[in-house]
Amino acid sequence: MNKLEKRIETAKKKWETLDEGNKEPVIYVGAASCGRAAGALDLIAGINNFINENNIKARVVEVGCIGPCYLEPLVDIRFPGQPRVSYNNVTVKTLPMILKSHLMEGVPHAKLALGHFGTNTFYDIPRFFDLPMLKPQVRIVLRNCGFIDPEDIDQYLALDGYQGFLKALKASPEDVIGVVRQAGLRGRGGAGFPTFKKWTVCRAAPGEKKYLICNADEGDPGAFMNRSLIESDPHAVLEGMLIAGYAIGAQKGIVYIRAEYPLAIERLKTAIHKMKEYGLLGKNIQGSGFSFDIKIKEGAGAFVCGEETALIGSIEGKRGMPRSRPPFPAISGLFGSPTIINNVETLGTLPNILRNGAEWYSKFGKEGNRGTKTFSLVGKIRRPGLIEVQLGTTLREIIFEIGGGVQKTFKAIQTGGPSGGCLSEEFLDLPVDYESLASAGSIMGSGGLIIMDEDTCIVDVAKYFLDFTQKESCGKCVPCRVGTRHMVEILDRITHGEGNPEDLLALRTLGDTIKKGALCGLGQTAPNPVLTTLRYFRNEYLEHIKDQRCRATVCKDLIEYRVIKEKCTGCQSCVRACPTGAISGPRSEPHNLDVSKCIKCRSCYEICRFDAIAGDAIVIRTAEKRS
Repeated sequence: MNKLEKRIETAKKKWETLDEGNKEPVIYVGAASCGRAAGALDLIAGINNFINENNIKARVVEVGCIGPCYLEPLVDIRFPGQPRVSYNNVTVKTLPMILKSHLMEGVPHAKLALGHFGTNTFYDIPRFFDLPMLKPQVRIVLRNCGFIDPEDIDQYLALDGYQGFLKALKASPEDVIGVVRQAGLRGRGGAGFPTFKKWTVCRAAPGEKKYLICNADEGDPGAFMNRSLIESDPHAVLEGMLIAGYAIGAQKGIVYIRAEYPLAIERLKTAIHKMKEYGLLGKNIQGSGFSFDIKIKEGAGAFVCGEETALIGSIEGKRGMPRSRPPFPAISGLFGSPTIINNVETLGTLPNILRNGAEWYSKFGKEGNRGTKTFSLVGKIRRPGLIEVQLGTTLREIIFEIGGGVQKTFKAIQTGGPSGGCLSEEFLDLPVDYESLASAGSIMGSGGLIIMDEDTCIVDVAKYFLDFTQKESCGKCVPCRVGTRHMVEILDRITHGEGNPEDLLALRTLGDTIKKGALCGLGQTAPNPVLTTLRYFRNEYLEHIKDQRCRATVCKDLIEYRVIKEKCTGCQSCVRACPTGAISGPRSEPHNLDVSKCIKCRSCYEICRFDAIAGDAIVIRTAEKRS
């Protein structure tokens, strides 16, 4: 038995002690970025103070994100021989009540508990995995997230961590590529290109040096899948890098990650240090003859550096700008050497495939779209968070069964981030796979899903996303640099009530031209939000142009707010919310709104519980407006 095997055996024994909790209670706190933003660190301090003051022997374990961001911060408690009970939205005020009941009295606080992990009822607390957001999910990539300490390599080893890599070392690189091919894994960064094809080209490419790059430059607004995985289970991604590096014959791996992810970077550094200590990095790993090292490169947050050739330029110390292809990076990439760039999720999936086999993995998903996909579910959704579902799951299942639907009327879903498309209600039964989304004019992207309801102006949304990509354009090619700017200018006119019907043709023509002529994938997909909204929400554009009306009361120049006297109860919520003092009136009497002071911030509209604030269309004469 070698040193690593002994460490694995020790790790499994340690895990059994922690998992069974046969000596002392264990307190788990979700301490990824989402949990910390909700106050997890204050809770950890409070827990430590409580157990010290009351002389309680208990272990406090920081775990990653289990997914339901709307329930953060989450605190779980497990007693010897009992299920792990989960408490949600814990505050410094409710924490002492929970700890006193559960730790000192030995009874879970049933009123504050969300549920428990197990199969039987426990103190009348429902099973946690019966939670509607979690029950329909299939967790492969996220299997450890929320269950292990991401900074403890032993916990990862105890749950069969690095077994996929050790299994790969016993096979030839060609056999490893064959397993990935049989599994049907496609790149999870957005394009969905078969992973094995890139690997095959790179392995066959001549060159003494070869590189593997993990693309963790997650720049889509509202997307946090890659960050959450790295923060919650960094070793899964790093093990995937070992497997990919071995398969393609690379000697060096680089994690390209944006500097705005400090916790993810910190946990990567800790994990890499432990890998070296355990003999999983360096020369002649485990006596296999395979040598591999991993370094971290922090990016400055440029959206365009998510494009692989721009990313390579950034690592080389150049300005991050795409270059023409061919040659493709698999032939000539970093410093002119054969290079493979894989997404965080692609790499995080590999250990599961190698450990369990291609046949096992291919049971998930659908023909041509095998496996699962992680998504960040955000926007006007009841249950925002991180999810993982089988490819082929419909948008309806994701939005309404997992996400709980919207509070108001559903309007659209944006898939694929700023380069994706806005799909209307008619696409709710569309299966989420690469080809189906592409046929609707959208893309899978890295996995951002933004939900919109009736309070969303679709024209304003299209302008927002295009304005984002226009500002993030590297400016190298004319179609993207100039075309997107013109499109933003047209959309800006429309939202200000200055548009005309010819603008819609101009938008479509410009969009089609950019898609055909832009240099890189980011430029080619930039018009998608505009083109899809023109296709599926054309009437809303025409309302802005012909009626000069914004039905969602978002476009400020097209609306004027007023108080509906018959509905106003005089509760004064709007008075307190108004930042300019535009609303006035005594309590319990209908209020007044001074339009000359109103800045149209929507604060009164959003806070009113009685629908007593209305946004009326303003009739604008285009000539007067332009003057």
